[in-house]
Amino acid sequence: METLLVTHPACLDHETPPGHPECSDRLRAVLNALEAEEFALLQRVNAPEATIEQLERAHPAIHVETILNGAPLEGFRRIDADTSMSPGSAEAALRAAGAVTYAVDEVMAGRARNAFCAIRPPGHHAEPDRAMGFCLFNNVAVGALHARDAHGLKRIAVVDFDVHHGNGTQASFEADPNLFYASTHQWPLYPGTGSAGEHGLGNIMNRCLPPGSGSAEFREAFTGAILPALSQFGPVFIFISAGFDGHAADPLANLRLTEDDYGWVTTELVKLANLHCDGRVVSTLEGGYDLAALAASARAHVRALQLAA
Repeated sequence: METLLVTHPACLDHETPPGHPECSDRLRAVLNALEAEEFALLQRVNAPEATIEQLERAHPAIHVETILNGAPLEGFRRIDADTSMSPGSAEAALRAAGAVTYAVDEVMAGRARNAFCAIRPPGHHAEPDRAMGFCLFNNVAVGALHARDAHGLKRIAVVDFDVHHGNGTQASFEADPNLFYASTHQWPLYPGTGSAGEHGLGNIMNRCLPPGSGSAEFREAFTGAILPALSQFGPVFIFISAGFDGHAADPLANLRLTEDDYGWVTTELVKLANLHCDGRVVSTLEGGYDLAALAASARAHVRALQLAA
């Protein structure tokens, strides 16, 4: 079984205002990086659209309807100061969420060992009833709840190493003890959630990294806290919110990670997945706004997934 790469050209059609950091060139940089010879064995698939049923596992019907009917005929429709929709945004959001549910189905069917969803818009800031932080639907929450409801899986984990806290994923998980969410993120930083004292029902773990933190602090957060807690939880499926904006070159934050850190953490998560859940891992793209750093980090991440496949 090989690693699955799920994407779709429609994800490039979600346009953002000029100068916005979450632009279509981000996805182009990732896809171009994954054209290298070392990735020749990737299974490459175009994402289907998520169904309404799949979306409504994570979002109320009114939110789904608002997003799907909210794309303007031209120009941009502002949702908040950071988040907007263009004529192609509704389909892009459907394909982004659909990529994750499709990847779950393929991994569960044994047709792929693991998967990386190269999609946009990102998702981890989208709360159940609110689009925000560049995010329209919470792609990883849609995928996790699909794994639970469509495949009968119970103990499902999301590990998020984006530089920003995934407030939307935490909000979706915190009241369900069979869902586990762990995050490393810069603190303080947008969106202002994710303090170390936020525990949910004991199923939420936040490790806050002060500005200027680098490899040592990041790796200690995983080896000293997140990986042991994840192992104790005993997941049957692991999702990764793979944001690469903690890289030292990224303009939106102040951590000092490198692409080697992303390769390392991916390897560690895959090792744990091999112990607990037959290697079942689905990763989805979140942040990362320096194009060269994003491309290098995505290469390191997918290389680590492939080595396990």
